[in-house]
This record gives sequence, structure tokens and C-alpha cells, in this order.
Amino acid sequence: MKKRLLSMILATAMVATMLVGCGAKEEAAAPAKEEAAVEEAAPAAEEEAPAAEETAAGGKVGVAMPTKDLQRWNQDGANMKEQLEAAGYEVDLQYAANDIATQVSQIENMINSGCKLLVIASIDGDSLGTVLEMAKEASIPVIAYDRLIMNSDAVSYYATFDNYMVGTIQGEYIKEKLDLDNADGPFNIELTTGDPGDNNARFFFGGAMDVLQPYIDAGKLVVKSGQTKFEEVATANWATDAAQARMDAIIAANYADGTKLDACLCSNDSTALGVANSLEANYTGEWPIITGQDCDIASVKNILAGKQSMSIFKDTRTLASKVVEMVDAIMKGGEAPINDTETYDNGTGIIPSYLCEPVFADIDNYKELLIDSGYYTEADLQ
Repeated sequence: MKKRLLSMILATAMVATMLVGCGAKEEAAAPAKEEAAVEEAAPAAEEEAPAAEETAAGGKVGVAMPTKDLQRWNQDGANMKEQLEAAGYEVDLQYAANDIATQVSQIENMINSGCKLLVIASIDGDSLGTVLEMAKEASIPVIAYDRLIMNSDAVSYYATFDNYMVGTIQGEYIKEKLDLDNADGPFNIELTTGDPGDNNARFFFGGAMDVLQPYIDAGKLVVKSGQTKFEEVATANWATDAAQARMDAIIAANYADGTKLDACLCSNDSTALGVANSLEANYTGEWPIITGQDCDIASVKNILAGKQSMSIFKDTRTLASKVVEMVDAIMKGGEAPINDTETYDNGTGIIPSYLCEPVFADIDNYKELLIDSGYYTEADLQ
């Protein structure tokens, strides 16, 4: 440290460069990003001994994301990489184009290339058992990221938002906007949730239906399509075109005669976008309440245009920060911070979890949540 202070006194320009970089001792430890190689090369040369110590204190972390097709995963991956590198870790970030075999191959390569810890947002929670057995045999901890990996005892921790709460917020929003406790009704509603291979979809749908089902049972909410079971309303890969095609058929069979559709429960923004596209093409009545999740730019624009009512805001910066804390604790030989040891059973037992709290954005508060916080700029939403 004395050597470092002396070096800082003798080379103020180098100090400025280091402070701009990230300002932490561990930052010099991180293997340089390709795009920042020039900036980090000079401090490494000047402080050769401390850099070597810091590199040894870091390590390589594999981050497996499911796809680039949905905006939220691009943000998750970018936030994770940036914050892990700032904390002094080398990061192998991979996207699998929603192809299970590709994700399995990417994780295998991470294991074989020396990753000391894996952060995995799975495509299908039941499809990683074999490759995670490799991780377990190599004593590589695994953090399931936002999607719980099922039926594998290789999963060490789970980091996510409170997925049941996501659904309850969506259900409560519909309940309040339709004033279900006071209005006479009945109101027509249609239901759309996500991929059946994503364990989160069941939590989202379950949370919402725990709010809405009593009103369906009482006849105040009517699902004219008759499709109320998870398997009937699931959307493979959360795909917008699949949600749109299903909604096209529902409108043609139940609402083409001018029957009013009052609400559409959509578990996320990609399915909400498909439903909105279908309504715009096929529905002539008053626009219904539409829920969503992730605050994707296209859906926020729809909120501003009155074509979507709300979207659950899950600030990926918050989740990335928590995962970095978990990674850092594990890599230093400790236990990751958690706040839930009861909710998430992946088939092999309860997975210790950290649950971040979601909120919703709508026309009334989007600016505070999304613009003022720096998540988006005004130009992003033009």
C-alpha cells in the first residue's frame, strides 16, 4: 500500500486514470476488457506487484444468458458484466439464442475454460442437469439467475425478484382499475402467461390468479375464451408472435361481434406486445387494461400511447448488484447474502435465495422510475 501511495504521488496522471476506471483496489485485478485494454495497460505496468496480487484475488465468472431477443436479457447481461468486472472479476458472458443445446455447450466451455463460478439464466429450467453435474464435480458454485434451475442439486443459490409478488401486483392492478369490490360487472378478461419451461411463469400466473380467481368464481370476471388453466394460457418462449396468434383466435371467436374486452392479464411485456398487436389489428371496442413486466422500451412506448396500462419494473441494476455481492462472498470463501429459505424448491430441496422487490410503472409514475433514475433517457422513449 505504501508503494502504491508513493506511486500515486509521483504519477498523478496515472491516479486520475485509475479513479476514472472504478476507484477500487480490486478493479486493477480484473483482466482487461478488450475495449479498455489501452487504459488499463499503463496502471498494470506501473504497479506490477499489486496487480498480480489483485488478479489472484479475483477469478473468472461465467454468465449464461438465454437470448438477446428480449431487451431485458441484454440489459441483465450488460449490467452483470460491468459490475463484476468493476469488482475485479474476469467475465465470460454468453447468450444462447434460446437454444438449449447452445446453452449447454456454452456452460461446458465455461467449466473447461476455468470459470470458478457460474451465473445462469436458464432457457429451460429442467434441461441443465447433466452439464451442472460437471460443475458440481469440479466444485464450481452455481447461482441461478432470475429463472430457477430445476431438479439439480448443483444449484447453490437463486437470485431473482419476488416472482409471486410480480403476479399479485398485476392482479391487484386489474382489481383496482376495474374496482372489482364495488362495481357491478361482469367484466370480460383474457389471460396470457409465459413459457411452460420457465418456473417463474407459474409464480407470475399463480400470484395474479390468487387475486383474480375469487372474482372469476363469483362471476364478476368472465373469461369468455374459457382458457384459464396455466397450460392453456402459456406462451412458448414468451414469444410475441405466439401471443399475438393466440389472441387473434380469441378475438375472432369471442369479441368479433363488438363484445367488450375489459382486461388482459399478460405476465410480461413480450406477451403484452403480442396481445396489443392483435387488438390493434382485430378489435374495435374500447381498449382494455393490459398488464406487463420488464418495462421494455416498446411496452413503455405503448404505455405512453395508451395501449398498455402498466409494466412491472424490475431494475436489473439492482439485481446485478446483489448478484455481484453474492459472487464476491462465495469467491472469498464465505456464504452469499440471502433473504428467503422457504419459497423456492427446485425438486431437490429449498434453494437459498435473494429476492428483490418489484414495483410497477404506469403513465403516472414512469418518469420517476425510469427516466429520473437513469434507466432510460427521454430520447429512448421517443
